[in-house]
Amino acid sequence: MHSVEPTGRKPRRVLSTRNIILYGFLIVAALYWLLPLYVMIVTSLKGMPEIRLGNVFSPPVEVTFAPWVKAWDSACTGLYCEGLKVGFWNSVQILIPSVIVSIAIASVNGYALSFWRFKGSEFFFTVLLFGAFIPYQIMIYPLVIILRELHLFSTLWAVIIVHTIFGMPILTLLFRNYFASVPAELFKAARVDGAGFWRIFLQIMLPMSLPIFVVAIILQVTGIWNDFLFGVIYAGTRNFPMTVQLNNIVNSSQGVKEYNVNMAATLLTGLLPLVVYFISGKLFVRGIAAGAVKG
Repeated sequence: MHSVEPTGRKPRRVLSTRNIILYGFLIVAALYWLLPLYVMIVTSLKGMPEIRLGNVFSPPVEVTFAPWVKAWDSACTGLYCEGLKVGFWNSVQILIPSVIVSIAIASVNGYALSFWRFKGSEFFFTVLLFGAFIPYQIMIYPLVIILRELHLFSTLWAVIIVHTIFGMPILTLLFRNYFASVPAELFKAARVDGAGFWRIFLQIMLPMSLPIFVVAIILQVTGIWNDFLFGVIYAGTRNFPMTVQLNNIVNSSQGVKEYNVNMAATLLTGLLPLVVYFISGKLFVRGIAAGAVKG
């Protein structure tokens, strides 16, 4: 009888040099990011007498949520001692319209630049692409003048408009590259069947574009929610977003430095982007892989 030779790839050793280096690097990288988060969490659950003992890595002997309550409800954020709740709702009011409007316009722009070329479309796209790399700081003062003349300065609408404008170039680039990866035959078949601009976009392109929309949402939510510069300049003292109020809490020079309240406020501020990413992380990877970074 003839012996049967095994087929397929050879099994890899679990403890090979390659795996040891790879997993060792990943463990070190994970600890690098998780250790500060651990310190923030345990500090936010301690009282000030326990914090003064100086052992930042030890878990709390007695868990208390009083710092979280104070950070949300009554911490001083400048002239007012109303906690982060006011800034949270300001950030929500800025975030929702900015994300919806910027993504809606950019998706149509990307679709039009991919399939409905018009005279000057390449120039238009070049201008948008150039705008994606202009430093924000260059445009701050001109936008102050424009918003003042429009009587929108020191309002939430000022911040919404600025975020929408600055989100447009990079989002248009993402959507254009994604739609450019869609087979042109699909578009041509729809045109042969008599479908027009909006019908093709709404009935064909949108249903197959969920991954890239998730990419755009995560980018916009993260960028807008974490923004400090535009909020502190354009919003006005009564409309400060959460990040500006967090800065005011942490950098307050009056009274006792309450590190537990500072850590709780920091965690509360960063909670929403983390939740959004963890919920839609797989779709984010799919959107990147499906053409978000293709030229």
